[in-house]
Amino acid sequence: MESSDLTETGTMRHVVYDRFGERDVLRVTESPIPQPGEGEVLVRVHGAGLNPIDWKTRKGMGFVATQIENSLPWTPGYDAAGEVVDVGEGVTTLVPGDRVMGMIGFPVTGGAYAEYAIADAEDLAIVPEELDLIAAAGVPLAALTAWQALFEVAELESGQKILIHAGAGGVGHFAVQFALERGAHVIVTASSRNRDFLAELGVHEVIDYHTTDFTEECYGLDVVLDLVGGETGKRSLQTLSDSGVLVTIPTVTADDVVSAAEAMGVRAHGMRSRPDAFHLDEIAELIEDGDVKVHVEQVFSLDQVQAAHELLEGGHVRGKLVLDCR
Repeated sequence: MESSDLTETGTMRHVVYDRFGERDVLRVTESPIPQPGEGEVLVRVHGAGLNPIDWKTRKGMGFVATQIENSLPWTPGYDAAGEVVDVGEGVTTLVPGDRVMGMIGFPVTGGAYAEYAIADAEDLAIVPEELDLIAAAGVPLAALTAWQALFEVAELESGQKILIHAGAGGVGHFAVQFALERGAHVIVTASSRNRDFLAELGVHEVIDYHTTDFTEECYGLDVVLDLVGGETGKRSLQTLSDSGVLVTIPTVTADDVVSAAEAMGVRAHGMRSRPDAFHLDEIAELIEDGDVKVHVEQVFSLDQVQAAHELLEGGHVRGKLVLDCR
């Protein structure tokens, strides 16, 4: 079937919710396959990555929820990997058949939890041949968050010491590998069950947060990447050197952490990740060269989306969770 015929006659399955709430608001429905507009492409989604923002938004928490509350039902998901099947006017960089990944529809449109999704061509990167499309779906938002936090906000350099909280998680396991590749000395907080996983990635020191107070082990740090937020973020401020900087990712507590830093006379910043195909291309190169690995803990079908959100919301996922949308 030609791609134009596909959008005229075909339907697709996708996840929606029409109200905020617990995971039982998630359901699978059918709709017509959308058509790409100017500058857009239609992607046959193979994998959709899950991120903490997905369950927080579903519950009505955070900045995205305030922007979509009047336009429900809504299809969640910002991470998509798949094959281009149609291109809109003005698209010259991609053609049908290209294997792509990207952070799509951010922040208001979403749409990755679907068999087909619309994406801005400029937000997509080519997936390395070595990487299957299910694993590729775990890359965009988490890897871009790690990249932008380390290299744009913290300006991490070779030889610096960095503490990464929750280093075995989605953003964390990418941040660990990027920091190591840059030549930093990497310290990570994690549970004991993730010690071997992190050792395999090459981490220099692992602190078991169940048994050890990281503030007694760390001092004079150049960078702290806080992926936990709240009290953990505030307590991390005392581990910084005079010129050190903390980057806190959870938006709900970012203002509190930054205010605490100001009161102590040290530097801290919150941040929101954004789509960036140029950075994604650089990340894809590291994956292609074998310098960065994508760890997918579990794959779910679209029909298992509620179970996927249950595990996601539990907060102890190693690496990434992905929906298989094929």
